[in-house]
Amino acid sequence: MSNPRSTKAGRPIPWTGLVFTLLGSLVLLFIIAPLAGILLASSFGEISDAAADEEVRSSVSLTLSAALMATIACTVTGIPLAYLLARKRFFGRSTLFAIIDLPIIVPHTTAGIALLTVVGRDSLFGSTFGSLVGTAPGIAVAMAFVSVPFLINAAHNGFAKVPVHLESAARTLGASPCRTFFTISVPLAWRDILTGMIMMWARGISEFGAVVIIAYHPMTTPTLVFERFNDYGLAHARSAAVVLLIICVLIFAALRFVAKRRSREE
Repeated sequence: MSNPRSTKAGRPIPWTGLVFTLLGSLVLLFIIAPLAGILLASSFGEISDAAADEEVRSSVSLTLSAALMATIACTVTGIPLAYLLARKRFFGRSTLFAIIDLPIIVPHTTAGIALLTVVGRDSLFGSTFGSLVGTAPGIAVAMAFVSVPFLINAAHNGFAKVPVHLESAARTLGASPCRTFFTISVPLAWRDILTGMIMMWARGISEFGAVVIIAYHPMTTPTLVFERFNDYGLAHARSAAVVLLIICVLIFAALRFVAKRRSREE
């Protein structure tokens, strides 16, 4: 039984609450400390110089656009799969879930090598996909491979929450399966879908291992940071990393704000 230790607003706070708060604070500190450290260690001048560096700006633009390209393509192809997984029960369904999650488990350099056996110039499909190596679309493919599970799993959870009887009612009233999907299922599951898209985009932006195997050049920002760290040391790598960090924080904060505001309006 928990014993009261202190009170807040007239209510006793049990030992479990204090322990959970302490443990939670340690996790938050673990997340915040490195991010705050890299920001505090970089001067405004270093960040400004990095932001004005054409190589940094080009790498950031490539990173964001390739991750967005991957997210859009996988949204179009992955959302229907997520819906089928939420609505259909069939033999091998659990195996299919395991296959979808495999890119999360596989080491990402291994993922890059695996992709290269498909899209590499000397691969079985080299005549068709070999041109992807060393290009922005190739980078998007690498990002999509390692990040698509986040989108599919989130969308599946969203569709699983949609009451089946609402879809059945729409079908009874004459709506086609396609119309039911776009007017009932997707609008009710949009929060989870958006969360999955944001997580996939974020994961794609941060990817290094698979990307560097498929395309060292042109450089994404993680690759550029790695190269500058190896060639010039921590200070030169840190400023480029901070630029990408700031941009990502601003973008994702804006996306979260828009999603939260829309939720309130509904």
